Amino acid sequence: MEFHHISVLLEESIAALINRPDGIYIDGTLGGSGHASHIIQKINQAGHFIGIDQDPAAIAAGKIRLAEALCQVDLVHDNFMNLGRILDNLGISAVNGILLDLGVSSHQLDVAERGFSYMQDAPLDMRMNPAAELSAYAVVNNYEESKLAKVIFDYGEERWAKRIAKFIVETRQTHTIETTGELVDIIKKAIPAGARRDGPHPAKRTFQAIRIEVNNELGVLKDVLGVAVDRLKPGGRLCVITFHSLEDRIVKQTLQHMAKACICPPQLPICVCHKRASIKVVGKPIVPSPAEIENNPRSRSAKLRVAEKL
Repeated sequence: MEFHHISVLLEESIAALINRPDGIYIDGTLGGSGHASHIIQKINQAGHFIGIDQDPAAIAAGKIRLAEALCQVDLVHDNFMNLGRILDNLGISAVNGILLDLGVSSHQLDVAERGFSYMQDAPLDMRMNPAAELSAYAVVNNYEESKLAKVIFDYGEERWAKRIAKFIVETRQTHTIETTGELVDIIKKAIPAGARRDGPHPAKRTFQAIRIEVNNELGVLKDVLGVAVDRLKPGGRLCVITFHSLEDRIVKQTLQHMAKACICPPQLPICVCHKRASIKVVGKPIVPSPAEIENNPRSRSAKLRVAEKL
């Protein structure tokens, strides 16, 4: 199956990211090369594009889609959490722009056997890097009930987390839970009928939670934002597209902290922390237009936050 992905906030993110045509730009989540193919059109032969993705299918598709680029292109099969090491390996100290699109790619959702979707029956997997050790199967079948409930509550913001965890553990006492379809059925039984009538698909929050746990998405995000800002040139831009409140809260709070100068308690007469702002936050978060949401319903929860290195 061809690697298909509809890029979210495409024009807005490219306009915010690129400030010089001969710059070095990173897409830390290459995906289907939607953003990448637009970035390479905006930079010239002196420019340099670096695409990173932990999914080998994304790297393979990128090699084909970006083959006509005039600028230098490096595609790296790795996790963007290793951004510093990746740049060191390429002999690059600082770049002009970094884009992180944190959504699961349409391809990963649509290829049933990847096990990301609650709409298709498939083996429980959800690994963005198919070579990673932890899978959804391991989380669902091996986690203790209390740990499973915590994952579903913390990462899915699911009010029925304890009940869902209880039903999962009761089911696996009779047999292992092998597929996404089985897990969806268990979740539907755990959530009372009245609560299932309104809102999103009853399995949406639990699937989000397990996917975040499998791929350590929030831990990786916390670590990479500081590294990204460190590796930007003055005037360089960091653009981050989030898709749920947990991600967005981390990005918002981290950028706000980096944009602050003194963080001393207000009662101190002089600054003793000597903290200096490293970035400025550029504008308000950008959200998709009604037309984009109509064209791509998966974009409806997206937010683009932009910061500029001082």
